[in-house]
Amino acid sequence: MLLDYRAFRDPEYLMTSLTSDRTWPLPQTPWVMQMTWSDLLFAHWPVDPAVVMPLLPAGLTLDTRDGAAWVGIVPFLMSRVAPRCCPPLPLIGHFPELNVRTYVTAGGKPGVWFFSLDAASRVAVRVARAAFHLPYMDARMSIARHADSTIAYSSHRTHRHEPSANFAASYCPKGDWFRAQPETLEHWLTARYCLYSADSRGRLYCGEIDHPPWTLAPAICETQCNTMCQPLGIELCGHPHLMVAQKITVKAWMISQGGETSTAIA
Repeated sequence: MLLDYRAFRDPEYLMTSLTSDRTWPLPQTPWVMQMTWSDLLFAHWPVDPAVVMPLLPAGLTLDTRDGAAWVGIVPFLMSRVAPRCCPPLPLIGHFPELNVRTYVTAGGKPGVWFFSLDAASRVAVRVARAAFHLPYMDARMSIARHADSTIAYSSHRTHRHEPSANFAASYCPKGDWFRAQPETLEHWLTARYCLYSADSRGRLYCGEIDHPPWTLAPAICETQCNTMCQPLGIELCGHPHLMVAQKITVKAWMISQGGETSTAIA
């Protein structure tokens, strides 16, 4: 647990600090964006690091566990996207999103590298691609919740000049809810409090996020279609490590590189 002087004057900051499993302090600047993630599945496969490393930009080090890189496919619902002290944004405040990601470090700080972020919001896709150097892509998507807690999710990429990629699956919890403990694989995969991105010139950016620790459960997933990694040349073999997560509220800070800043929204 990490506390600093802000805990004595900001009750919200104090509560976040008391429940956080971060391994470095929050930024000194105020957070600028808030959002909610729900109906989320973590599906992860171990992959040969030699396959993943060439896909990363200079400046990032592949983070491995048990000798493997881990590639995750993470479908969820993004909602209540709002700048600080503002109501949710009407055009980009609510949409399904599907991420393909792996895990990296830079300067010793572990984070997430996104290979793709498909989203059912044309406005969000264009803002993120233009301003935040994140590879968002248009997709036709649907998400449905059933009475037995099953989530039916589908995504079909429609972005011009980007390779086709599709995903369709139904998933639900199959065990008790838990908080991942440090040193476990579940904690290593999910306790990631920054993202990395790169612009067209290869310059790296880092965006901080914060949220309470995930509440997770083992999951069952019936996959009808998954071609999300085919454009990357990554073959996902064997049974994935599956978890679902309860709804969580996330705060995001500015992303930065060399003194330049812009707002991270995902």
